[in-house]
Amino acid sequence: MTDDDRPQAHALLQDGTTVCIRSVLPGDHEQLHGLYEEMSPDNLRLRFFAASHRSAEMAADRACAPPRPGYRALLAETRGQVIGLAEYETGDGSGDRTGDRTGDGTDGTGDGVDSAEISIAVADGLHHRGVGTLLVEHLVSAARAAGIRTFTADALSENHEVLRLFADLGLRTSRHFEGPEVRCTIELAEDDTYLAAVETRGTGADVASLEPLLRPDAVAVIGAGRRPGSVGRALLHHLHAGGFTRRLFAVNPGVNSVLGVPSFPSVGALPLVPDLAVLAIPASAVPATAEECGKAGVRALLVVTAGLDADQGRGLLDACRTYGMRLVGPNCLGVSNTDPELALDATFAAGHPRPGTAGVAVQSGGVGIALLDGLSRLGIGVSTFASLGDKYDVSGNDMLQWWESDGRTDLALLHLESFGNPRAFSRTARRVTRRMPVLTVDAGRTDAGRRAAASHTAAAATRTMTRQALFTQAGITATRSVGELLETAALLHAQPLPSGSRVAIVTNAGGAGVLAADACAEAGLDLPALTSELMDDLLGVLPEGAAVGNPVDATAAVGEEQLRECVERVARHPGIDAVLVALVPTAVATATGDDLVRALTDGPARRERPVAVVRLEQALPVELLPTADGGTIPSYSEPGAVARALAHAARRTGWLSRAAGTVPDLAEIDTGRARTVAEDFLAAHPDGGWLDPRTCAELLACYGIPQLDWAWAETEDDAVIAAERLRGPDGRVVMKAHWPGVLHKSEQHAVHLDLQGDAQVRAAFRDFETRFAGLLTGVVVQPLAARGTELFAGVVQDEVFGPLVLFGLGGTATEVLADHAARLAPLTDHDVHDLITSPRCAPLLFGAHGAGPVDLEGLEQVLLRLSRMASDLPQLTEADFNPVLATPGAVGVLDARVRLLPRRAQDPYLRRLR
Repeated sequence: MTDDDRPQAHALLQDGTTVCIRSVLPGDHEQLHGLYEEMSPDNLRLRFFAASHRSAEMAADRACAPPRPGYRALLAETRGQVIGLAEYETGDGSGDRTGDRTGDGTDGTGDGVDSAEISIAVADGLHHRGVGTLLVEHLVSAARAAGIRTFTADALSENHEVLRLFADLGLRTSRHFEGPEVRCTIELAEDDTYLAAVETRGTGADVASLEPLLRPDAVAVIGAGRRPGSVGRALLHHLHAGGFTRRLFAVNPGVNSVLGVPSFPSVGALPLVPDLAVLAIPASAVPATAEECGKAGVRALLVVTAGLDADQGRGLLDACRTYGMRLVGPNCLGVSNTDPELALDATFAAGHPRPGTAGVAVQSGGVGIALLDGLSRLGIGVSTFASLGDKYDVSGNDMLQWWESDGRTDLALLHLESFGNPRAFSRTARRVTRRMPVLTVDAGRTDAGRRAAASHTAAAATRTMTRQALFTQAGITATRSVGELLETAALLHAQPLPSGSRVAIVTNAGGAGVLAADACAEAGLDLPALTSELMDDLLGVLPEGAAVGNPVDATAAVGEEQLRECVERVARHPGIDAVLVALVPTAVATATGDDLVRALTDGPARRERPVAVVRLEQALPVELLPTADGGTIPSYSEPGAVARALAHAARRTGWLSRAAGTVPDLAEIDTGRARTVAEDFLAAHPDGGWLDPRTCAELLACYGIPQLDWAWAETEDDAVIAAERLRGPDGRVVMKAHWPGVLHKSEQHAVHLDLQGDAQVRAAFRDFETRFAGLLTGVVVQPLAARGTELFAGVVQDEVFGPLVLFGLGGTATEVLADHAARLAPLTDHDVHDLITSPRCAPLLFGAHGAGPVDLEGLEQVLLRLSRMASDLPQLTEADFNPVLATPGAVGVLDARVRLLPRRAQDPYLRRLR
């Protein structure tokens, strides 16, 4: 694929306008020439350092010339009108740049094939909307893919706009002044500073683009008829009855009014252009209606229609992209914004959502209805709701950015069945979840068809592991059901976060305390023994016969005031992070008039530590009990629910307490050589495949990944010579057969161990020649490895999520035991620590049973370098290091397999719409 074959991309300007970014084509000459011709004399002078129309003609000629090495040109257009151009050219290009000046008034000077001159031009009247910045971001991405490391440009020192553009990119920029000109050098290396700057620009543009959808000044419902029970009529009724405070219209050619709302025959006949059009019409009519809306100037579509075929779906999305409309749906429940100044309820749910502070985004309409009902019942309420349906455009990532900036949302709930750009979603979620809890349901955990393959160890990674890695690294609270999601949301909404996982249980019935203790232990919470001082304190306030262990059994005789004092003293103790109160109704409390629940709700002002209640007789799974100080306490019907919620809260505390991880710098990395190795292999094997041992070793050497000494032998004599050279003190070697595609050598009896002397080496080689005749291409000879812990490290390149790094117990039993942890690359220092400590085998690495710890630093380096290799090479589809031998003195890879496929790199952080 050449640069000019790259697909076009749509992206957002700072005001939310959609533009198309694409390669320049010869047919664009007239528009590009017009772009320059329509510039003012001052802007032409800044652009070319002289108000020269001849320079404009030459610039258009150059951009539309046939493709040539080292040159790349991108344009921005909206509704077919070119509004900007950005280009780079390296020193090896053949283009004539005579008389040209670069960048909105800049000129570049190439410094070789890893440096390129950059040019930018933006149409008059469209400055300060982010056109130039967006074009440069896309040009930077294309340049990086081509191996270019710096841009250079000259500008007039009075051209403050272009100098500010370069300075604000987030890339390292230097300036050198020469008279009235300034030479800028921009380093293209991607780091967190640049990604954060891109994110900031993207968030502003994204939120601006959602305004017509979620804060419309006028809404038109297309397809609202007179027939009761129709979806369009139900949507119109919800909007009207919900008290929408802005202008509302129906579009129906057969009537003048529907439900008291004025109706018009077409979108073009409306008295004003609506910001949002709601489409509840047959699938066959959707593309043409979307086109009509776009031509009229509608800025957002909500399409509830289901059943669009591929052509209809493509027509809908094309209309939205052409006319710059954001789209929710199709096949969705609708959207809602409960802001009382707007009262937008464009859904066909049974009731109106209660106003509140939870943002909700779902793909399933049924799940959306359940969450709306649950949040309303709990009193948490909803700030903004979006049923994304088939998610052609607006996604969970968009909604997270909206909630981050809306000033009303403090809790985000997601139910997503798919991810369009998981790595961009992860960066957004990591940022947002530091400001508010982000909860999700990990849907689809049991689909066995998501296993990547079944032929080798790295295939142990399922889509479930990938999603879990995404959620864990992003700090998202992942629950297993809608019920658990609501139970956890209730606790996070009502109570402060616990400082840790230490829980004290207080109960008026021993059996209830035992159930609660079991639930806490199963959820991974700790039940610490109470200190002697606290136990003495509690015995002083509780009835005779109380047991003050953990759980604290206050007995059925406990009174309201006694329970209140007990809970308060436990909650104040520094050795406790949360209090779980398990209550059952008793005749004793009824006879004395004590209300044990009131003992909790009438307590002091909001406590520093969370308190939650279990009432086994409670009919609903979770309730929020109002307190005297205006807060709430969550009450659950079974101990497992509150234990899971507390465990989620404790994990959130742990995630927030860690500083953001960083990707460590690694020495002795040769990315250029690695790319050459991959490209050379794919040139010889166009369909891809598994690397042979020598190529595999060469690739690992590019990343400094240590391998046990080995030698390649294709003949019996070569094998004997290799064995003689590699024999250790015990004189023994290992021989492994190889042929293209061989995977599990042990299962195919393709390994000979403990070979001593030339005779055994020769016999082993002959055995392989006989049994694998027609397959065998050679053997690998290695010294017999020292004793150590056999581990596994691997990578699976997911086409959606990117590379997933796996780590765990290795050896022949690795797939059977499935003791693996996984994290998405690139790995941070936190990620690699979590990978090493998460598997069940982790104690072996830290010196369990009296053995010394393995070389943990060396193990971290292997994982970090594997992550870097997978991040650098999109062609790397799978990699298996099994076993990785870890000893106290060293870590080395004993056997490595790597598979490459012909794939292009995708920039996951490039600003573009789905």
